[in-house]
Amino acid sequence: MDRNQLKTVRRNRRRRGLRKRIIGTTPRPRLAVFRSSKHIYVQLIDDMTGNTLACAGSLEAGLDKGSNLEAAKKVGSLIAQKAQAAGISQVAFDRGGFRFHGRVKALADAAREGGLKF
Repeated sequence: MDRNQLKTVRRNRRRRGLRKRIIGTTPRPRLAVFRSSKHIYVQLIDDMTGNTLACAGSLEAGLDKGSNLEAAKKVGSLIAQKAQAAGISQVAFDRGGFRFHGRVKALADAAREGGLKF
């Protein structure tokens, strides 16, 4: 197993541990983050019904470079706007096994500034 595969396996193990504790409900959906090398994506998920309530990504935000901090901030504010439009004010933050650092933290801070409560 090479280094990249090992990193993915470890991230998935951390992700499974987090998902045992974080559950999205209808009044408080799960804010799930996925960070790739080129883009960052986020979804609001109701785990009770299995529905995605809103989603946003750096591709949707119309950004050329989708993997930097500015893109993460724009995606965070975009998901906050979509959540407010759907009548959602509280979420459970699911970092998806990624460290709460850098782009993930920038997205979370922008979502908080947009009115979401974690």
